Amino acid sequence: MAGLRGAPANRPNIILMMADDLGWGDPGFNGNRIIQTPNLDAMAKAGIRFTRFYSGGPVCSPTRGTCLTGRHYFRYGVTHANEGMLPKQEVTVARMLKPLRYRTGHFGKWHLGTLTRDIKDGRRGGPGTQTYMPPWEHGFDVSFSTEQAVPTWEPMKNQPFGTKYWEGPGKYATENLEGDDSRVMMDRVIPFITQAAKAGDPFLAVVWFHAPHQPVIAGPRYRAMYSQYSEGEQHYYGCITALDEQVGRLRKELRTLGAAQNTMIWFASDNGPEGMTGDQGTNRGSTGGLRGRKRSLFSGGVNVPGLLEWPGHAKPGRVTDVTCCTLDYFPTIQEVTGASLPGKPRPIDGISLLPLIHGKTVTRPTPVCFRYIQPKRQMHDSPMIAMLEGRYKLLTNLSADGKEDMLYDVIADRSETKSILDGHSAMAQSMKKRLRDWIESCEASHAGADYNEPFTPLEPFPVLTGTWPPDRRGSEQ
Repeated sequence: MAGLRGAPANRPNIILMMADDLGWGDPGFNGNRIIQTPNLDAMAKAGIRFTRFYSGGPVCSPTRGTCLTGRHYFRYGVTHANEGMLPKQEVTVARMLKPLRYRTGHFGKWHLGTLTRDIKDGRRGGPGTQTYMPPWEHGFDVSFSTEQAVPTWEPMKNQPFGTKYWEGPGKYATENLEGDDSRVMMDRVIPFITQAAKAGDPFLAVVWFHAPHQPVIAGPRYRAMYSQYSEGEQHYYGCITALDEQVGRLRKELRTLGAAQNTMIWFASDNGPEGMTGDQGTNRGSTGGLRGRKRSLFSGGVNVPGLLEWPGHAKPGRVTDVTCCTLDYFPTIQEVTGASLPGKPRPIDGISLLPLIHGKTVTRPTPVCFRYIQPKRQMHDSPMIAMLEGRYKLLTNLSADGKEDMLYDVIADRSETKSILDGHSAMAQSMKKRLRDWIESCEASHAGADYNEPFTPLEPFPVLTGTWPPDRRGSEQ
């Protein structure tokens, strides 16, 4: 096989690309007629487009944990952004693939632990930090990573928190950091995959873009493409097009290297579009008509753009409405590569999508569960717990009286406008029972039941209260 002698057909190269705060309705392949995303659109035509692809959580850090572990974030304490860390005892996809001679690289936003003990970096880090857990502690050979968000243009300038790109222990980048942030990242991704391909080694590249997360800034050339729109729209639309340009650059390089035929490329977003703050360009994102936004368990917060390009496996132009999730990356990659899991057997919340990819099934055998704890207003009025099973989605706080409960048929009612709870009470009760069982399982994991060695979580497991926590104005609303 040209360019990849060391990567047999059943062990493909793997690229996990993810945008940050990209709404379901933002890319052209989901119907957007303003934002130019020709390379993502080409990727959609070359592979599978998932209309019901879900981020593991409604905000950044939790979803990123699900991508790497196949496990829900309440199992290991990364329940919100900028809180907790991914424990060393967790098995990441990078650690899983290392024994199979994969080269592993992480590029972009990490957000699963601080990257230095020496200085404050972003909102956290520095001497005495308890949350030091960088990519190189989780099986990644190469890193070009930030702890949190940076501006999408001139990423090292005009920062409120002094966030840096870290390349390894005690080493942060000082060169080639000007201009578009997506390009800055891809300048590191391309050499990584080139070196692996020339050495005949399979590779795992985790490419987590910052766009279009705030600070949302586009360069002059990208803004000019949207000159007829407001300044905020120019920045938002422009930084997405800049990201798309780098996706095209990556796909072109894979073809040049002769690696495209044996590479599995995933693309998704970590949650729905921003909707709470007023930073420049923020709130321009589109949910495509879905209810809620980032931080919500309504579909607008968790139903995100999803693509898979995998020549010879993912049928070009295929569209599926089967429920799929970032939780599914890990078990899918495990089955595709034949990798074994080190350590103690542990619950995996995702499933392998290989049967779906190969057209052998059109149903999901297990539900997808969500939990996120924020004031009701910040969650855009959604309850804090949800189960998605087939076409039905239950939202609840598991209160004693169930007054907050909602049940939707998300196929017939994509925008979640009319609860059908009254006519399906038995189904709702069954789903609530299984949600309680699932939460108990997460609590046992959080207490260290899945690890061979002792584990002390940084924070206690959040108990069920039946209602939303108070917001900053002192009320549940």
